Amino acid sequence: MRVLVVDDHVELAETVAGGLRREGIAVDLAFDGLTALERAEVNGYDVVVLDRDLPALHGDEVCAALIRGGSRARVLMLTASGRVADRVEGLALGADDYLAKPFAFAELVARIRALARRAQPALPPVLIRGELRLDPARRTASRQGRELALSPKEFAVLELLMGAQGAVVSAEELLERAWDEAADPFSQTVKVTVSRLRRKLGEPQVIETVERAGYRL
Repeated sequence: MRVLVVDDHVELAETVAGGLRREGIAVDLAFDGLTALERAEVNGYDVVVLDRDLPALHGDEVCAALIRGGSRARVLMLTASGRVADRVEGLALGADDYLAKPFAFAELVARIRALARRAQPALPPVLIRGELRLDPARRTASRQGRELALSPKEFAVLELLMGAQGAVVSAEELLERAWDEAADPFSQTVKVTVSRLRRKLGEPQVIETVERAGYRL
């Protein structure tokens, strides 16, 4: 999945982003409301983690603008206030979930994953296709019961391919949803990652290259 973290507390935002990336999640950052909207207009995020008190454009206005613009991203609103009235107000603005600071990182990850599932067509919590089994919550993948030692990007690519349920996934979509905006769209990143993933999955090969279209399982 791909997540946008919006918080003017730079150190906190970068810490959260680093933790999410270790969970295999692609993360972009914005430190004010206007930049957040610019990022959201360009990139297809699954979840926006949105601090409410932002400079340039308040988090409430960012949330409202995302909804008016028809964004498919789910919004997890953050605030330093844990008052019920604030939570109700945030949800009334159209936020999908609400989390008060300080928060436990494990809870943040769980809420992001739950929201991301709602942003996509419903999929089972554990993905199974043929001999492959992938558990996104536990970050485990196996083939014929053999555990696979996958990098975060390899895991993300396999999760996207399995979630597509046999449909072709383009290299552009893999790049957009498994990497962040720092990825070079003209690089061979996706091709190299798929090649490594194929080697780790072993024989017979299960990832098919569809000429001028992408990849599928």
